[in-house]
Amino acid sequence: MAKKQTKGYPWTYCSLGGVVRVNITSGEDIAHLGELDQKLWTVLSCPTKDLEFDERTLKLIDTDADGRVRVQEVVAAAQWLTSVVKDKDAILKGDSVLKLDGINTDCEAGKKLYDSAKHILQNLGLEKDEISVDEATDSVAIFKDTKFNGDGVITPLSADDEALKALVATIAEKAGSATDRCGEAGITAEHIEAFYAALADYAAWQKAAEDGKKDIFPYGDDTAAALAACEAVQDKVADYFMRCKLIRFDDAVSAAVDVSAERVGAISDKNLATQAEEIASYPLARPTKDAVLPFDGINPAWQAAFAAVRALVLDAAFPKAQGITEEQWAGVLAGFGAYKAWMADKKGEAVEGLGLDEVKALLKADRKADLLALVDADKALEEESSAIDEVGRLMLYYRDFAKLLRNYVIFTDFYGRKDGTRGMFEIGKLYIDERCCDLCIKVSDMGAHADMPKLSGMFLLYCKCTSKTKGETMDIVAVMTDGNTRDLRPGKNGLFYDLDGGDWDAVITKVVENPISVKEAFWAPYRKVAKFVSDKIDKSAADKDEAALAKLTASADAGPAAAKQPFDIAKFAGIAAAISLALAGIGAVLVALGAAVKSLAWWQWIILIVAVILIISAPSCFIAWRKLRKRNLGPVLNANGWAINSRVLVNILFGKTLTSVAKYPKMKLDDPYAKRTPWWRKCLRWLIALLVVAFCVAYFTDNLGWMGIERKAKVEQPEVEFPEVAVMEDVE
Repeated sequence: MAKKQTKGYPWTYCSLGGVVRVNITSGEDIAHLGELDQKLWTVLSCPTKDLEFDERTLKLIDTDADGRVRVQEVVAAAQWLTSVVKDKDAILKGDSVLKLDGINTDCEAGKKLYDSAKHILQNLGLEKDEISVDEATDSVAIFKDTKFNGDGVITPLSADDEALKALVATIAEKAGSATDRCGEAGITAEHIEAFYAALADYAAWQKAAEDGKKDIFPYGDDTAAALAACEAVQDKVADYFMRCKLIRFDDAVSAAVDVSAERVGAISDKNLATQAEEIASYPLARPTKDAVLPFDGINPAWQAAFAAVRALVLDAAFPKAQGITEEQWAGVLAGFGAYKAWMADKKGEAVEGLGLDEVKALLKADRKADLLALVDADKALEEESSAIDEVGRLMLYYRDFAKLLRNYVIFTDFYGRKDGTRGMFEIGKLYIDERCCDLCIKVSDMGAHADMPKLSGMFLLYCKCTSKTKGETMDIVAVMTDGNTRDLRPGKNGLFYDLDGGDWDAVITKVVENPISVKEAFWAPYRKVAKFVSDKIDKSAADKDEAALAKLTASADAGPAAAKQPFDIAKFAGIAAAISLALAGIGAVLVALGAAVKSLAWWQWIILIVAVILIISAPSCFIAWRKLRKRNLGPVLNANGWAINSRVLVNILFGKTLTSVAKYPKMKLDDPYAKRTPWWRKCLRWLIALLVVAFCVAYFTDNLGWMGIERKAKVEQPEVEFPEVAVMEDVE
């Protein structure tokens, strides 16, 4: 930690995650946040939702209500908080209780907060000199049993006489309601105005019916039922008269527009009582050229509906008639015109359930002015109530502001995991593949995570989590920093625990692959080669199987008549010669390699083996090491709506703390179902061991000098002299 003296405020600096950051160590630091260069903030903005942080506090800081907390809003909150609290250093403790004498009453805002805090304690029936977050923010308890609370909502408790209390309840039921600060359903001035407007409209609508009763109600009190009965058969009657017109147009279509005997015959062997739907599709009556709808010849499926029309309308309009024409039917329908127009102009439906008499009584009593007076009396306490709300704001800031700064300016909650703290963006742990991922972040928008997280350099697991007990689902991203990656793939299941201990079923939906550790990178080339060889073997076996099957099929198709190829001795000799040359070449290489190996000392063997391993694994390890040092959580948070202004590095050492791998004690256990080693494999192991021992004995027997042991002198063999061969000189 270091302090740098500047022309302005002397800030303290620290190094976290390999990055220098401004440290907040005192209340004066909080008070001077406005002087901190915005380029030095770790975060420039963060969302107000989907964080492990009290959303009420973030929404209060978010003064423009855009769903994001920005630097200037944090500065404004810091300046207000440090101005109304005496001990600024106490803000860093994050206590949920504040002594009343800790409020700075030297300023106007602090004096109002002090008075409002005492008022809250009085309303709660508490006699003490301190207030807590729960007490200051429980508006239901604070305003319980109070007539007025400044929110412009009145409840039955706000009225003194019983009639007015009942009227408030009636308006809340018929015209809508709003929740009062005390938690009860109440009404506002808007509800009162809407209710009395509905009373007046309904009364005027009913008066119009009384004035034009004869025209509007042609069938008296049965007019509504008569209209409903006519509308029930209206389409079927229109269909009947159209069929009659077609017969009048051409007699030849009489059979076509009437019900055919074949259609009836198709259902005659069934229980016709169950065929009402089919019979109802037949014409209303037998169509004729004279186009008169007979009352006694109605389709059986329509008889009940038509009987209602006849009883309510036709017998009254056409007494003793046995049928009606299309013109008469049109006149019947036209008679409902005034009633339909009156119904279309209906107003005041909200109070219709009260009945006309009650509506008239309420209009006559006219208690509207009394209700609005109660609303005005409630609004008169708006300033006092707002001051009470400010106490809630004070307590939320007093408890949460230091935590916000630790996640906004410094990121100590994220890096200081030894104290059990977590970043406010972390939501739980993911258990999967014998590992626990301690760094998990809720994903609010999967689309935003399409490309940005790839820039983080981290191995990421995106999971869909489902809680059957809560009936909820959510997406998370878990950071994997240890273990191997062989079994991590989309579709693999795990178990996620949120910070409250609730368990969620998790399934991997997406994997962003990056180096996970240097150890994993060391073995990566060998796994790739093994996979390549395995794939080649599988492919070769499959190809040979396919070729053998094709050859067998071809032989079967050719039959016994297929002629055998004659033996070609020349071709066989050529092949044998080629094989001999190949074996000779391989032998020469092996001899040369054996000679070179035999000349190596024991320490040269070690260097050779290490060199081969380094040549194979060093590049992979070096690349992984460089990427692991640069892992950055910033792109993941940016995709989640944060504006990260600095690197949030997750180096190798810190990354080890974010993922724990299962470790079993070393013990010898007998498993009756374990795979047994076959006898031939045991023999093969012993044979290989014996060959290695034999090689070592032969090698070290020939190279004992390194042990300081002199070998016996070799028996000198007599030199063999060969006769000189005369060389003939070239003759010009």
